[in-house]
Amino acid sequence: MSEDLPPPYFNISPDAALADLGDPATSAAFARIAEACGRGRADLIGRGLNEEGRKSLRLFSTWEITRYLIPVAQAHFRRVLKQNPALPQGASETEGGAKWFTLDEVLRLRAFFAAEGSKAKEYLPWRPKALPAKIVAVANFKGGVGKTSTCAHLAMSAALDGYRVLVIDLDSQGSMTSIFGGTVADEWQTVFPLLARHYARHLRATNQGRIERGEAPVPIDDTLSEALKVKAPDLVQKTHWPNIDLIGAQLNLYWAEFQIPVWRMQGRGWKLWDALSDSLAEDGILDAYDLVFIDTPPALGYLTINGLAAADILLVPLGASFLEFDSTGRFFDMLHSTFASIEDSENIAARALGRAELAFEWDAVRAVITRYDGMQQAELAGLMQAYLGRTLSPARQGFTALIGQAGEQVNGIYEADYRDFNRDTYIRGRETFDATYAAFKKLLIGTWRRDELAMRDEAGE
Repeated sequence: MSEDLPPPYFNISPDAALADLGDPATSAAFARIAEACGRGRADLIGRGLNEEGRKSLRLFSTWEITRYLIPVAQAHFRRVLKQNPALPQGASETEGGAKWFTLDEVLRLRAFFAAEGSKAKEYLPWRPKALPAKIVAVANFKGGVGKTSTCAHLAMSAALDGYRVLVIDLDSQGSMTSIFGGTVADEWQTVFPLLARHYARHLRATNQGRIERGEAPVPIDDTLSEALKVKAPDLVQKTHWPNIDLIGAQLNLYWAEFQIPVWRMQGRGWKLWDALSDSLAEDGILDAYDLVFIDTPPALGYLTINGLAAADILLVPLGASFLEFDSTGRFFDMLHSTFASIEDSENIAARALGRAELAFEWDAVRAVITRYDGMQQAELAGLMQAYLGRTLSPARQGFTALIGQAGEQVNGIYEADYRDFNRDTYIRGRETFDATYAAFKKLLIGTWRRDELAMRDEAGE
């Protein structure tokens, strides 16, 4: 019997171990491994592609639409469609079978119900007029905490809710880009040219001052000259979601971590932390979308600093474990050290010159428990809640069979067809992400409402 056998680490033969070892690895081995991973990645992503070689979003049934997307009874939904033949009617896979709709059709139907339906119901998501989009950064420097999947699912939730969403991938690993089927050839299709443009404009302005003082200007090289021609909409690509767009990432984006400090050394007055936020605002992104989600790298580098400085809302995913709680505490300590250091450095000059001092501010900061197992982690999660209070979101994102299977298919859970699961499994799996989104949406609406009231006060209304 197996319990009579010694542990597998006993009596390992050195010669047998040598036979299994293989040759020593050289740097060329990394290329072979990367190439193999690339083939596998293409194969896995390819399983979700349509005949044109692009990812496609599944259809949505009448049951799903009336349960999750448009708050009407199925009978009333069908009656409205029958009375309005110009509306999308859906398609049936069999004669007399259930009707299925594209998300674009669902959005058109939602707009119709908002215009013609009961005024007591919320058909469209709330957003005050005359206020910019909210930027949401999802960050933690510990890998494996569900950072990218949380960001992706919140973006998908917001899209299903009817918001116009832009996703920005700042992680050179490009996982978020893969989730949304993006293709990025090089760093010039990432945020890199926006950061370079911001520095180039700073350099151009300081050069003017040098010339006026009779000093030689710093040359603007080819990279900076090209970046001056790029605007944020040039980098945006459509995804298989009709109301989610993407600015993607790929490996070359990581060179920004080396280039930004070089620029900073050349231009001490360059406010590098404002590069992304200034560029998005200037190029009209905050007017074109309702929400901008930023997936940051698992490190507190210059790209992450830009993403966090741009954010209105910061979400920090973590598991309910001692190590992740401890690591996340260190992450917040690093955030404090980093941003307080920037403020202190900038404000020495600001006070001397009588200028307004720099003070970073976020509308809300929340930690979010991911991969939660209520049977084993309830006590620790309760302790974390006691210590963190409001900072820890009350919604705990459980791990269910639906989440695991959707991940294996390179899909978000909202992209999974519920017919591939037991319906109860689908409902339970979806509930945990719906709860996460509900907690986030409450934050979002609260911050918009605060801004709206402040705007009214300033206008004297």
